[in-house]
Amino acid sequence: MHSSYANEHRELHDNERLEFMGDAVLQLWSSEHIFPLEPKLSEGKMTKLRANLVCEKALAMYARELGLGQFLMLGYGEERSGGRNKDAILADMFEALLGALYLDQGMDAVNNILDEVITPNLRHPDDVEVIHDYKTKLQEYVQADDRKTVKYVLIDEQGPSNSPMFTMNVVVEGLILGTGTGSSKKQAEQNAAKDAFAKLVK
Repeated sequence: MHSSYANEHRELHDNERLEFMGDAVLQLWSSEHIFPLEPKLSEGKMTKLRANLVCEKALAMYARELGLGQFLMLGYGEERSGGRNKDAILADMFEALLGALYLDQGMDAVNNILDEVITPNLRHPDDVEVIHDYKTKLQEYVQADDRKTVKYVLIDEQGPSNSPMFTMNVVVEGLILGTGTGSSKKQAEQNAAKDAFAKLVK
């Protein structure tokens, strides 16, 4: 429940206290998973990596990957202004979800979520800069003029089950716009979208 909904409907509770808890849980989880990485990272590199993995853009991307936006309760004005797709609101919602999960189910439930959306980025920490949601950027660019559909197609999968590499094509109206690889399908999709976006905006 976003504060805009709580204010309009005179509800007593919104996401904000749960965001506080979720932020703490996220910091602890990411620190515990970054610390044992090999080769060992310096304090500065660990801090930078954690900041990039839990920044607002990254958290909003995780929320979109999980389809959480559909569950947001927004006030009328915020809904009309596109709040359901705003990075800040989605990031706050993601933190609130983690806080609620931790309080209700414990750290194992939190790990189930974060292992899906963050762990793939930890397999190649040197490649993690500020995370950009290229899939959303590409979707918005392609749909600027009409309602074309963006599809992602798996074209290759290699390596052992504990360290796979996926290759994805991004396809629009039957045309391959970009190709990307990654240690998870989601990461490969992001890299394919990044490749396509770079070509389209040249």
